[in-house]
Amino acid sequence: MHKSIDTFLNKNICGDCLEVMRTMPDESVDLIVTSPPYNLKNSTGNGMKDGRGGKWANAALINGYANYGDCMPADEYAKWQRDCLTEMFRLLKNDGAIFYNHKWRVQAGLLQDRQDIVSGFPIRQIIIWRRKGGINFNAGYFLPTYEVIYMITKPDFKLAKGANSYGDVWEFTQEMKNPHPAPFPIAMIDRIIQSTNAKIVLDPFMGSGTTAIAALQNDRYFIGIEKSQEYVEMANRRIAENDRQSQMKW
Repeated sequence: MHKSIDTFLNKNICGDCLEVMRTMPDESVDLIVTSPPYNLKNSTGNGMKDGRGGKWANAALINGYANYGDCMPADEYAKWQRDCLTEMFRLLKNDGAIFYNHKWRVQAGLLQDRQDIVSGFPIRQIIIWRRKGGINFNAGYFLPTYEVIYMITKPDFKLAKGANSYGDVWEFTQEMKNPHPAPFPIAMIDRIIQSTNAKIVLDPFMGSGTTAIAALQNDRYFIGIEKSQEYVEMANRRIAENDRQSQMKW
């Protein structure tokens, strides 16, 4: 039985995203902005094996995330993500959209462009997020600098007035003061939210709370889901600190 969407508003829920989403009603969310774990520990390339330096001490992302090792068999990972997208799409109102951020890579000489995940969903556009900066310790690869955002839409989705003037390549610097191993830049989420007329914004992989902060800064409701209690507490601290700073400005 589905609960009222009001019971989820402005809450960061610790739990499995599939289980939590299945308790939410159909067509109850305006916008979904998320970036799942990339299954990077199952990668065969792109420098993940190196482990020197980088943004985080000893390249922390190699160890996976809190409560999640990020090393599923490829077919299981794709099925899990398709199941997640299916639930997200069910939750979207008929004028809603999903901004689903992922990373392309080459595995065993083949381009892994995540068609194993997104095939069959109504992708209207892809946006390239070009990350500013970075350092490369692997002589076998050019420095990776981009990720892909799939804009998956319901039929009546339209951008907010003026947002269609943005191009489809966005350049944002990675967050450098966030302890989470793979945080969104808040400026990028701010652009996504401001580019829509959404009232309720869901992030089923909330991580350190960036989507929630951007939603609140734009006077929207957020719903967060996160499996790791550690990250939920991290996000709640960041959300509370952001709220405190906002009140001080007034």
